Amino acid sequence: MATTWNLDTAHSEIQFKVRHMMISNVTGHFESFAATVETEGDDFSTAKIHFTADVNSISTKNEQRDGHLKSADFFDAETHPQITFEGSRLEKVSDEEYKLHGKLTIRGESKDVVLDVEYGGLVVDPWGMTRVGFTIEGKINRKEYGLHWSAVTEAGGLVVGDDVKLIATVEFTKA
Repeated sequence: MATTWNLDTAHSEIQFKVRHMMISNVTGHFESFAATVETEGDDFSTAKIHFTADVNSISTKNEQRDGHLKSADFFDAETHPQITFEGSRLEKVSDEEYKLHGKLTIRGESKDVVLDVEYGGLVVDPWGMTRVGFTIEGKINRKEYGLHWSAVTEAGGLVVGDDVKLIATVEFTKA
């Protein structure tokens, strides 16, 4: 029997981290995102996952930087307003660890990715809702998705790193 799980956005967050000046990280997140998961019963190894993030909702707590990220130098939000992920397989590594295989699309470029997943557990809340939580992490190279903008410091260092760490803490409710 197919079970649909809906993302509880009030208890979820989608973040990224990228090196700045190669000495620290800038953290950003998306304010607007959605996801659904479909499983056979409560078996998450059968999960089919659909995720979208609204590029115009990007926030790094700096308006000028956010505007630059939305521009054609980076995400080109006008032409490519959404980031999508289609999960094709959730491979169980242990009772609490999985590998999530899927296709990530940014700026019209689709690439296969494998993300690390930590299973947080399944509970029934005080209102009778069945909830499940996961932490998902991975790393991508931004240039593989057409985000090529780059600048170099006077000392020859990059202003923005190529590798982007992805971190999602998500909670779903059974429909």
